[in-house]
Amino acid sequence: MDSIVVTGNGPLNGQIPIAGAKNACLTLMPATLLSEEPLTLTNAPRLSDIRTMTTLLQSLGAEVSSLQDGQVLAMSSHDISNHKAEYDIVRKMRASILVLGPMLARDGHAVVSLPGGCAIGARPVDLHLKAFEAMGAELDLRDGYVFAKAPGGLKGGIVDFPIVSVGATENALMAATLAKGTTVIKNAAREPEIVDLADCLRKMGAQIEGDGTSTITIQGVDRLHGATHSVVTDRIELGTYMLAPAICGGEVECLGGRIDLIGAFCEKLDAAGINVEETDKGLKVSNRHARVRAVDVTTEPFPGFPTDLQAQMMALLCTAEGTSVLEEKIFENRFMHAPELMRMGAKIDVHGGTATVTGVDRLKGAPVMATDLRASVSLILAGLAAEGETIVNRVYHLDRGYEQVVRKFSGVGAKIERVKAE
Repeated sequence: MDSIVVTGNGPLNGQIPIAGAKNACLTLMPATLLSEEPLTLTNAPRLSDIRTMTTLLQSLGAEVSSLQDGQVLAMSSHDISNHKAEYDIVRKMRASILVLGPMLARDGHAVVSLPGGCAIGARPVDLHLKAFEAMGAELDLRDGYVFAKAPGGLKGGIVDFPIVSVGATENALMAATLAKGTTVIKNAAREPEIVDLADCLRKMGAQIEGDGTSTITIQGVDRLHGATHSVVTDRIELGTYMLAPAICGGEVECLGGRIDLIGAFCEKLDAAGINVEETDKGLKVSNRHARVRAVDVTTEPFPGFPTDLQAQMMALLCTAEGTSVLEEKIFENRFMHAPELMRMGAKIDVHGGTATVTGVDRLKGAPVMATDLRASVSLILAGLAAEGETIVNRVYHLDRGYEQVVRKFSGVGAKIERVKAE
């Protein structure tokens, strides 16, 4: 397995281009299954998860072409020749469940493997299934697969989620576009990726109102047509790179960044003493102080502080002045990066869903191991501010969510390299 070697090298300065959102693109791609006409996505990120979704869609009979060095995805589902999403593909990525709603809505039947386990929590798919049942689908779980059918087509209904779920909201939203009548999704997720999906579906002819709020209303239509859509900026990649000058000092402009995508995160940076300002090209982040201030963080669904930025924020707070408390309310078991940061000299005390971080003057480089996608980049950030050399192992997680990470960090002066496994 490859590793990434990072050496603390002082302040960072320059510009970093932010890619399209992984989580948005993985949701937009299955939308091609809703129409016989082509769907083209621009500003697509170049990631292993995108390649996995490409493989899954192709296995169902969709045509997917990667153009312009992977930043444009041209898709067509004029013929869905297979309605079974096999375990061998689905197990690699939980977002694979998002093909269920579109296939069920368009053709009235689908068989999709239950996704594999996940290192940061159980994340069951029962909410997805609850939504389809509310639209009249008949479901049968056997042999590790969901067998779904709606012989007369899906029908509009009330989908009332007991808890907020981004994936279930996305799946229900796509399915409802072709259901007969009106569907109302209550306690819907409000993330920018939901709004981006709704924008794309509207371009395809869907009738959707209320996206970005907790109640979404969809009036079903007979068919959807083709469209071209630009994937929204990746707010998690944006927040990650904004933390680079925060933790190392210096000034970095994140191209394509928008405060409305990560308002709660920007508020915490401000409280820590980090300056964030909007520019014509994006967001400029600067830290001219020797040390940031401690802040308390609680992860919440959007518009709250994103759980996907918790690990990176912890890396920053490891060297803050004072004691910070981080409370994880989205996923259980999401502090696996804490022991690795402690190998670098961090003072962290974890009890259940709460981590107490007491800042130290300086972290020390050490060999560490990435446990998941966001943990891997948090260790890189820590290494950028540490004394000496940090070797981050098991970085295959990184390829799922960050494109050209070494090039982007190097471009602003970081001393970082990827070492190929022998």
